[in-house]
Amino acid sequence: MSGLIHDLALSIVMAWILGVAAHLARQPLILAYLVAGFVIGPSGLKWVQSQQSINTIAELGLIFMLFMIGLEIDLKKIIRAGNVILVTSAAQIFGCFALGLGLFLLIGIPLGDRRFDAVYLAAAVSLSSTVIIVKVLYDKFELDTLPGRITLGVLVVQDLMAILFLAIQPSLNDLHIDVLFLSVVRVGALLAASLLISRYTLPHLFQLIAHLPELVLVGAIAWCFAVAELAELLGLSRVMGALIAGVSLSTFPYALDVTAKVTSLRDFFITLFFVALGMTIPVPTPSVLTLALILAVFTWASRFVTVFPPLYAMRQGLRASLLPAINLAQISEFSLVLVQIGVQSGHTTPGVAGAASTAFVVLAVLNTFLMMRSDAATRRAIPILKRVGLRDLDHGRAENEETTAERKRRILVLGFYRIASSFLAELERRNSALLEQVVVVDFNPDVYRALQQRGVRVQYNDIANADSLVHAGITDAEIVISSVPDSLLKGTTNEKLVRQVRMVNPTTKIIATAEVLAESHMLYAAGADYVTIARIDQANELIEVVAAAEAGLLDELRAKLDAQLHDRQEILP
Repeated sequence: MSGLIHDLALSIVMAWILGVAAHLARQPLILAYLVAGFVIGPSGLKWVQSQQSINTIAELGLIFMLFMIGLEIDLKKIIRAGNVILVTSAAQIFGCFALGLGLFLLIGIPLGDRRFDAVYLAAAVSLSSTVIIVKVLYDKFELDTLPGRITLGVLVVQDLMAILFLAIQPSLNDLHIDVLFLSVVRVGALLAASLLISRYTLPHLFQLIAHLPELVLVGAIAWCFAVAELAELLGLSRVMGALIAGVSLSTFPYALDVTAKVTSLRDFFITLFFVALGMTIPVPTPSVLTLALILAVFTWASRFVTVFPPLYAMRQGLRASLLPAINLAQISEFSLVLVQIGVQSGHTTPGVAGAASTAFVVLAVLNTFLMMRSDAATRRAIPILKRVGLRDLDHGRAENEETTAERKRRILVLGFYRIASSFLAELERRNSALLEQVVVVDFNPDVYRALQQRGVRVQYNDIANADSLVHAGITDAEIVISSVPDSLLKGTTNEKLVRQVRMVNPTTKIIATAEVLAESHMLYAAGADYVTIARIDQANELIEVVAAAEAGLLDELRAKLDAQLHDRQEILP
């Protein structure tokens, strides 16, 4: 026991030291944990050599990691997912698996005689890293963009497919239809029972202890291990049970409260899992490095082959088809989980797991770098794709230019987000005649189609491109509005837009937006005629609300707002 505590202490200390270094180097923390395990493990400094300690640390981390992944799987989102996400997910997951399986068999990766290396590797390269991708998209303020929503939707469906793989994984040695059917039935029964208990029993129990945070935490952990042990009794794996425990808890009323309380433990056990996984990575041999390189290159190529075509075929535009492919070009931490389960089951070897881990590290570094620069990459790629014959949503625009020009472009809206959406809704309510003189310039295909359906003139163009601004009619516009804040603009800023517009049209009235107070001075210096600052407008509204509350007029003020919101239909709700 003292040996296990000693090994745990070494694991946590080394993970923290290298985690700080990774943070300073702006690298994913998972990489630091893998390296920490490799350094102190049997292949490194040999500070931790007990296979029992390594297995215990790995299993604990794995069970809790799958529990947390289950907590974050939103079944409602999967059910509500649109055709774009469902079709893209199916093409990416099944396409990558089929292509991967074919490639790995072609290069001699074993399949058969109780060895399933090719199957595990094909499953591994079909999944993308939720942790890394969501973190980068969050840092770039792109979670709520169209490419961001598509990326998140595909990640959610990938998690669901991983559950199905875990369901059949224990039966790979005897994969007959009846055995496969029995495994799926067991998983279905366990999931149904867990969902019923979490729906009708757990809420009452958690309501009794809601005022005792420590009991909420202990209750969540107890549920995790109870379902894990039940899964073991049913002939499934504990990690499968932990995943189902998380999925079932994600649907009940206290899910957010449980997730918040378990987060610290999640981080601790995830750290343990990846450190233990790093301990199992052997010193890379030429064959392991070669396989890792093949995995990395295949992951990259397969994402563009399976993600870009369906999105492009569904008329999402070149940009919105390229960005999700770039975002998803990363092997998942769940992939490492699957391969590690394969090693524990005897279905594959530590060498295959080492190659998958190495490929994960390489792709995590390279793809994080590219994702941070994905906008610039797509800007360079789109002209090339157009030259080879691919059409964007602006194709055929020249044929209609004369008709469009006949209607005066008095107000030009550069970029379309929530403020612009509310602006058009207010114009429609107050002055529909003025709405006919508005032209929106944006490259979101959903916005493009929605505005066309509403009869609002829109041009599919990149406002960061100076030529696009001229083509959009900047030279003739009387009023130019830029309402998208700098944090959401791609490839430009409000200051750059103001300077470009003022250079082309010295007489137009320019309205720009600022997030930081100091930005207003820069925008006025660049040539803006008026700068809107949303926080000031919201502060003034709050003052009115407080004054109404003190005067006993809050109900009247709310009724006024409700009347304004009644039957309001915005492009971006």
